[in-house]
Amino acid sequence: MDTTHFKRLLESRQAELLAIGDSGEQAAAVVELDQARVGRLSRMDAMQQQAMAQAARGRRDAELRAITQALARIESGEYGWCLACDEEIAAGRLQVDPAATLCIQCAERAGR
Repeated sequence: MDTTHFKRLLESRQAELLAIGDSGEQAAAVVELDQARVGRLSRMDAMQQQAMAQAARGRRDAELRAITQALARIESGEYGWCLACDEEIAAGRLQVDPAATLCIQCAERAGR
């Protein structure tokens, strides 16, 4: 399997996620308790936005880890092989998710 295309996809997505991460850090900052400046409803809204930003950061960090691992598998020559059954992962699946570690059958069994 020629991994050049998938490596470019992974590196592009990695750069995109890192750029998003830089802009999202402020939204995840701690909400101040100064109720004289911020009303109760505004503070609740800010806390909800903070929680959503933190959840998004968690998903972004997980995807970045998966991309880093996929790039390492490309370098080691192990990319494109299912980690569960050691069968080749279909190119179509890798096109949709270049960081996939399981073939479609193993992913379905694992509920992913």
